[in-house]
Amino acid sequence: MKQAVYAGTFDPVTFGHLDVAARAAQVFDRLTIAVAQDTGKKLMFRLAERVDLARGCMAHLQNVEVTPFSGLLVDWARSRGIYTLIRGLRAFSDFEYEFQMALTNRKLAPDIETMFLMPNEEFSYISSSMVREIAALGGAVEQFVPAPVAAALKKKLIVP
Repeated sequence: MKQAVYAGTFDPVTFGHLDVAARAAQVFDRLTIAVAQDTGKKLMFRLAERVDLARGCMAHLQNVEVTPFSGLLVDWARSRGIYTLIRGLRAFSDFEYEFQMALTNRKLAPDIETMFLMPNEEFSYISSSMVREIAALGGAVEQFVPAPVAAALKKKLIVP
């Protein structure tokens, strides 16, 4: 069975994430969406919230499972018998960082391959950080994220 893992913080899940996941799900028999716990990023949603949102948004993809992970992705993937990492490339600006990460992962785990997938061009400019900023400034995010994510953003940003 061909398996792959698509890992990230998914803070929050965007239409771009969903597009890359759907593309990967067509190529692989099983795709695991691994939601990162350990990250240096300042996150809006707790791990459990990000996992729940990703599960809800990806429920229509039959061969996809969503799970949290921590530690080095290559170690986590290998321990589950997964030897392909999926990375999304939105714009040329992503390439340098993603290329560096892929080469580092190759050095750490030569048996694990990285595959880059590009989202549909209509989603290529969307980033989670941009969505968070738009939401924080009171803007409409429905064109960038699924409805449950937009609702969660609004709820999260309500000041008591």
